[in-house]
Amino acid sequence: MVKKRKINMKILALDLGDKWVGSAISDALGITCRPYQTVELNQLKNFLLKMIKKENISTIVIGKPTTFSGKESEQTKKIINMAEKLKNEINLEVEDKIKWILWDERLSSKRAEALKQRKVKNKEDKIKSHSVAAAFILQTYLDNLSK
Repeated sequence: MVKKRKINMKILALDLGDKWVGSAISDALGITCRPYQTVELNQLKNFLLKMIKKENISTIVIGKPTTFSGKESEQTKKIINMAEKLKNEINLEVEDKIKWILWDERLSSKRAEALKQRKVKNKEDKIKSHSVAAAFILQTYLDNLSK
């Protein structure tokens, strides 16, 4: 069960990759979202600290890759470890603790991949596609909140 959140606090979603991390941000009411920015993994911590302050982020949703049968893969374990490390590092540095959620990204990954195959024409588009994937993750989370 997902709890309701405070109004005017935004949610940030991340699609963690080995080199690139896509991000998406919700509106203040938590109804819609948009792709935001793709950053290199080694810049993620600084990016998050700036975003939390600038955008009044209360929750960070991280896409959790599981197999279509619902099992955890090596990539799932890797993402869980990365998410836990980020949570510990970021929450040490921010005054108000951020809520961290691992969110099943199976359907959002499939949607993003279909879009990627149609639109990716160059390296820049491929990099931007990570943020599109993050937006799919966030929208499924927001849709679940509204139920």
